[in-house]
Amino acid sequence: MTLATEVKKLAESKPFYAVAGAGDFAVEKLRELPEQIQKLQGRREEIREAAKDLPEKAREFAGKAESYAKDFSGKAEGYAKDFPVKARDYADQFTTRAVELYEQFADRGRKVVSKASGEAALELEEISEAAEPAIAASATRPAPRKNARAPKTGSTAKS
Repeated sequence: MTLATEVKKLAESKPFYAVAGAGDFAVEKLRELPEQIQKLQGRREEIREAAKDLPEKAREFAGKAESYAKDFSGKAEGYAKDFPVKARDYADQFTTRAVELYEQFADRGRKVVSKASGEAALELEEISEAAEPAIAASATRPAPRKNARAPKTGSTAKS
């Protein structure tokens, strides 16, 4: 197979579109980042106030931790029995969500690639239209001859 065929096959594949869609999503989120940073900087004082209360909350939690540990040890056997079923359920949910996300990224990628290839096609069309008058003008002018003499007819040999 030629390289062009391989590239065309790759560019028309679902994984290609999914990667394009994921990239587009990442760019979108990165563009939102400065706004998110400004929001967090605006909440700086609120976060400082909450941080002041942390030592007291940590002491409260430490006091309750022992009772939580005793309570948990009684339930640990039940959690251990339920773990395989719950793990399977979570794995199924994760798989379902991953497939959905893959499909969403592939759809988004198709739109991005379609838009980009449409824009590229328009650019090529504009370039070709701009080049047409120059090509047409050179095609209508006769090409200059290197030797402008008339061709000789008949034999000119002397006897």
